[in-house]
Amino acid sequence: MIGTSLVEIRDGSLTLGGRRILDGVSIDIRPGQIVTLVGPNGAGKSTLVKVALGLQSLDRGEVRRLPNLRIGYQSQQITLDQTLPLSVRRFLTLTHSQPVALLQQTLADVGVPHRLDTGIHTLSGGEWQRVMLARAILRHPDLLVLDEPTQNVDIMGSVEIYQIVARLRDDIGCGVLMVSHDLNVVMAATDQVYCLNGHICCSGHPADVSRDREFQRLFGPTAAATLAIYPHSHDHTHAPDGSVAHGHDQADGLDHAHHHSHAHQDHGHHPDDAADKRGRD
Repeated sequence: MIGTSLVEIRDGSLTLGGRRILDGVSIDIRPGQIVTLVGPNGAGKSTLVKVALGLQSLDRGEVRRLPNLRIGYQSQQITLDQTLPLSVRRFLTLTHSQPVALLQQTLADVGVPHRLDTGIHTLSGGEWQRVMLARAILRHPDLLVLDEPTQNVDIMGSVEIYQIVARLRDDIGCGVLMVSHDLNVVMAATDQVYCLNGHICCSGHPADVSRDREFQRLFGPTAAATLAIYPHSHDHTHAPDGSVAHGHDQADGLDHAHHHSHAHQDHGHHPDDAADKRGRD
């Protein structure tokens, strides 16, 4: 499967409600590659994801998918009744039954190994995002699609989630398509960036895209300047609930030291937002 496109969109255009949403958009997602869509609100990112998933047809253009493609999808938000007594175990098996050992291992892979029988409404924002990621990878997908996978998660939690995504990519061998607003973090955690604003403004390696005039026009020179990549290490990591973990207290599957890129002015440690903010844009 290496060298074969998982999903390829060529010259895709789409008009909805009299408004041109996509205009001549072409993207290519390959096995083992992390592809990220960035762009302002209303740029067509989520619509393009729906096209890639086969949930939205184009007016013009072509979509090619690998035959029998297995897709794991983490949506931007899931609205659940707060009175519904739903455990993590039940949430993970709503559509397919799974062996308990597989559920436990998958939760460990995303850093929440002891949450199988926890009620979903008691999870922190970071824990909820990891549980949704676990659900997306249960079937060992060829393509993992993540729409804002770090929504309502602080910057350190976001870094660690992107690290987990990269490790899962390596372990499973899948391709990854992400939508993200976390420019200062995700640009260091991706292989290919497409900057979208109805059309593809620019694309390529993150370091090249951050210097592109179209990228700077959309996000401003200050945002582009924060994307300078530099490595640094911490003597701790963060548990999914936002607490600091040292030594043996670290969450399963997370490295003790990590290297990443982000805007240094917001290097403080902030707890994850409450779970009731999960659906906020």
